[in-house]
Amino acid sequence: MVMRVGGIASGMDIEAMVKKLMEAERMPLDRLKQQQTILEWKRDAFREINSTLLDLDNMMFDLKMSYTYKPKSATSSQESIIGVTANSNAPNGSYNIEVTQLAKNEMQVSGKINPEDVSSFEGTHTFYTYDEKGDRQEHKLTIEEGDSLPQVLKNIEKASGNTVRAFYDETSKQVVLETTRTGKYNENENGNEIEFGPSEGGNEFFTDFLGLSNNQLADNVRAKNATFSYNDGLTLTSRDNSYTLNGVTFDFKATGTSRVTVDTDVDAAFDNIIKFVDKYNEAIDKLNKSQSEERFRDFQPLSNEQKAEMSEKQIEQWEEKAKSGILRNESLLRDGMYALRQSLQSKVETGGEYTLLSQIGITTTEDYMDGGKLKVDEKKLKEALRENPDDVYKLFVNNAEGNERGLINRFDNAVDRVKGQIEKQAGREGNTLDNYSIGKRMKEMNERISDFERRMLQVEQRYWNQFTQMEKAISNLNQQSSYLFSQFGGGM
Repeated sequence: MVMRVGGIASGMDIEAMVKKLMEAERMPLDRLKQQQTILEWKRDAFREINSTLLDLDNMMFDLKMSYTYKPKSATSSQESIIGVTANSNAPNGSYNIEVTQLAKNEMQVSGKINPEDVSSFEGTHTFYTYDEKGDRQEHKLTIEEGDSLPQVLKNIEKASGNTVRAFYDETSKQVVLETTRTGKYNENENGNEIEFGPSEGGNEFFTDFLGLSNNQLADNVRAKNATFSYNDGLTLTSRDNSYTLNGVTFDFKATGTSRVTVDTDVDAAFDNIIKFVDKYNEAIDKLNKSQSEERFRDFQPLSNEQKAEMSEKQIEQWEEKAKSGILRNESLLRDGMYALRQSLQSKVETGGEYTLLSQIGITTTEDYMDGGKLKVDEKKLKEALRENPDDVYKLFVNNAEGNERGLINRFDNAVDRVKGQIEKQAGREGNTLDNYSIGKRMKEMNERISDFERRMLQVEQRYWNQFTQMEKAISNLNQQSSYLFSQFGGGM
């Protein structure tokens, strides 16, 4: 390393001179860094568009479902008696529902006990419950020395597979056993849901200690099925307080009668389509703007030195100009926008009433500068959804190929193609530079910048070496001059 001499002999500001020389030398490097920044901006602009397309893509699942176009609203005249919901296949109509009995679980209550006495019932005790098929299930409860009543009750729940809940009430000094589900599973009409078998060891925990038996329980604590009638002509039962009939789910809350009405929820279907139209218009707007906004080529990316001399507002305004039109004339975006528009505007041979979007009130705006955005005639679309939702569904979702393929299926394919092309160009978050085209150019630019910066260090050192040699030469000249001057002065 050569020592840098800062103009002691020459009196010149060598450091300032080298800085000026290096500014000129670095001009190509600044241009490389500007190109690097432009590539980053372009990549990010592509990804922003792809993010909007991804939002559209995520809507496709719901848009392919019948419930999107044919949602049902269901109302009950007596919500305190029956709650009601309907799926998209439920037929429109009104129904009389009379609930004559609610489903309930079984509850068995012991006599008064002393919790400490549980220690007298060590051994294995048997009890039974019934499964979904009505088959009897045997369970074993083992009471060991030192077990407390809370532990024994917890073991009852565990042994039953949590189909039985057990607890002790301190005030009444009684144990409660109850099924955790409503309904009658024991097919013996007079049988209980929880039954007790013999114990090993002689002391019967359930019958002797708790005082329970297999005798028929009182009506108020027995398990029961819900019972209801449909349109006064069909009596049905359910093990719980919910029942689905012909696409309509009834939730029973109390005994009594209610009038249930099912109708197509036109507003919900309309809102589902409007959400898609809005997101589509957002995507078209971004694609169209990318191709139409002005490019200001005099506004290049700022260097760190330039930013240091500007306010945040000035930097923001400058970069807004510099980024404007950065994707202009990108053919994949222009072609992608055309493909998205065409996928929705072509005819669908569904065999139904509707073959074009315009027939249900969805058309493109009159302003060609909008790039093909959609507008909706609310009255016409709601009328189509109300009068013929099946054919609206076919127009969008018809699952076929060629001319019979539904618009959403076509659109989904178009979105996937455009997204794929953008990802090849700009990649996705987390991709390495080698995985996409712009990334490869960025990698090449990074290498060029690194090489250039290494050369700049060498150039700067060369300048300092040259000025150092100049300083040494001037110093030597000054020394010689002083010597000669002293010699002449000494001879006078």
